[in-house]
Amino acid sequence: MADMKKVELLAPAGNFDALKGAVNAGADAVYLGGALYGARAYADNFTQDEICTGIHLAHVFGRKIYLTVNTLIKEKELDGLYNFLLPFYECGLDGVIVQDLGALRFIRRHFPKLSIHASTQMALTGSEGALFIKKEGASRIVPARELSLTEIKSIKQNTGLEIEAFIHGAMCYCYSGQCLFSSILGGRSGNRGRCAQPCRLPYEINTIDISSSTSVYPLSMRDMCTISMLPELIEAGIDSFKIEGRMKKPAYAAGVTAIYRKYIDLYYEQKEDFQIEQADMEHLKSLYIRSQIGSGYYQRHNGREMISFTSPAYSGSDEKLLEAIHQKYVDSKLCHEVIAKICLKEGEPSRLKLSKGEVHVSCRGDAVQKALKQPLSKEKIRDQIKKSGNSLVKITQVELETDDDIFLPVSTLNELRRKTVEAFENEMIRQNGFHNPPTENDALLFKKEIEDGAATIPKDYEKQFAQQLHAAVNTKAQLWAALNESVERIYLDYSLLCEEICKELKKYKDKNNFRTKLYLITPYIVRERNISCLERIKRVFADSLLFEGVLVRNLESYHFLTKQEFVGKIILDANLYLWNHEAVAFWEERAEEFYLPVECNLHEWKELLQHCRQKNFLSSAIVYGRLPMMITANCLNKTSGKCSKIPQIVTLKDRYGKQFPVYTDCLSCYNIIYNSVPLSLHKLFENKDWLNGNFRLDFTIENETETSQIIKYFKELFKCFKAPFYKEYTTGHLKRGVE
Repeated sequence: MADMKKVELLAPAGNFDALKGAVNAGADAVYLGGALYGARAYADNFTQDEICTGIHLAHVFGRKIYLTVNTLIKEKELDGLYNFLLPFYECGLDGVIVQDLGALRFIRRHFPKLSIHASTQMALTGSEGALFIKKEGASRIVPARELSLTEIKSIKQNTGLEIEAFIHGAMCYCYSGQCLFSSILGGRSGNRGRCAQPCRLPYEINTIDISSSTSVYPLSMRDMCTISMLPELIEAGIDSFKIEGRMKKPAYAAGVTAIYRKYIDLYYEQKEDFQIEQADMEHLKSLYIRSQIGSGYYQRHNGREMISFTSPAYSGSDEKLLEAIHQKYVDSKLCHEVIAKICLKEGEPSRLKLSKGEVHVSCRGDAVQKALKQPLSKEKIRDQIKKSGNSLVKITQVELETDDDIFLPVSTLNELRRKTVEAFENEMIRQNGFHNPPTENDALLFKKEIEDGAATIPKDYEKQFAQQLHAAVNTKAQLWAALNESVERIYLDYSLLCEEICKELKKYKDKNNFRTKLYLITPYIVRERNISCLERIKRVFADSLLFEGVLVRNLESYHFLTKQEFVGKIILDANLYLWNHEAVAFWEERAEEFYLPVECNLHEWKELLQHCRQKNFLSSAIVYGRLPMMITANCLNKTSGKCSKIPQIVTLKDRYGKQFPVYTDCLSCYNIIYNSVPLSLHKLFENKDWLNGNFRLDFTIENETETSQIIKYFKELFKCFKAPFYKEYTTGHLKRGVE
């Protein structure tokens, strides 16, 4: 066990006190956010100077710092990313946690020596997506929190990537990066670090097994606590254990870190004696934990026992315990204790040596003079040398080798001490395995490309991107309605992909000679157990000759299809998030077309479209449909009663009486929580400039008649504008966007 590489303990820090406390408590690494680009917009966060100081502090003590750049980045923000990262890169930042594939591309190009970690916001759920992101330069992934230990082991074995996994703290109900609930309802986007946590609110549920008029909390996940599972987690091959909590107090980060440090060390030192003391378990429960805790998804797929069904509230915290933790880890000075030896000989350079164990550092100062009046006393020398100020060194003992009747200005003595302390800290950084930080010359200097939009737009772009109406369908009735209304393109949900429908489509095509192009849609989530869905898509595509291509909704599907030399067209759905020109450049040669992100406003769409025209990359817009607010591994049927294993629509009603349809996808075992009203961007058609494009109607719970009516309405909009016949709808972020 002594030679076995220890798992990294990764602690959160919302401010500098939390960073100090976490390092003091035994964290191997700390993740934190700056003023921009981080997924915790309401944390204190760090200034530039604090991050640089924090990197130095961490490296002096052999720890690492990872910076969160884990939000989706708007076009107007992209120019600032280089100057934001450069000082941290120069200070030796150890890694950056990224969600946006445009940001990944940018960082890889401009900061080639910086390690990139794929955020859990990327919703990586299997080896396919992990392999794709590895090829693009990521050295570590934070997989979706919904994965089991078996799935994590598989990813590790198949990819060789470092795996960083959460072990403690609050849990999201939705697959991270796939949640629009807070964004659509209140404009606070989880993809921008501003989630208002609608999952912690009460709802009434109506499923096949239960109809309740009592408000409960079916979306509120129990907090994760895996302290008793540490042996299993370590043996699964996880490289880094991550504690959630950048929004919480420094005492939380320090207290939780200290307990996990204790038991990680116990496992490596005395595995056979591994047992959690009850007092430590009680301490964890006293540190901002909800009243009910669980071990997350590592050992189960879903179930009511994972939900704080009756209350999402925290159980409170032990203030005396917090105060004691604060004093022990946050208030106490973080320093290396060293022995100093100073040599002051008349006529010779002053010399100071600092030693700790095998580490020795010496520096020279100005020449020592003969005292003309009052000589420098030994007490004065000791006092000045022991002053360590805000350094990370504490001089516990001073050995003197001096002549009598000597003099050296106190300022000179202080400068010698400062220089030697700095040299000692730098030597500790070197001894800890951190090389000299890269210089600005190591970063590729950013030069903004001057773009001449008019000159670079291909002449046939508008012709390629002529006005078309598309429909995405989830039911057989919707499919036939779309066919009968002759939309230019139909996307079939993968659940419709059966031999019977394929035969009917072929028969219909032969009889009617229709020109509608058919595409297949991948599942929202692809895990190892439902990879067969992709295999079926590939097989049907190759055998039937009915389909033009595939609408892709995740990186797993993209990598699976393209590694198989898939010859159909690849269309990227809106949840793959192309928010900036770097993301457009990332995907332009990998896909035929993409859907504009639903969280961006009209102005931000126009900015994107300029880059798309220059790249000849087709962009399309969803203009109607109930948006998927959450994609969840947990199931309302399972939570409220018994899983029927029959796909169906159930409902969720909030405190204002709004009803959210929830589709239980039993083929891939996830739920889709849809918005209570459909998105309707009919107002786009008041402006004729928008008529050169593809517009998609997404059908979810509509019957055949409703589907036909909506298609007819949007067809009429191409000719002349008029208000919709349906009364309830939302325009989403068309005007407001997200902060």
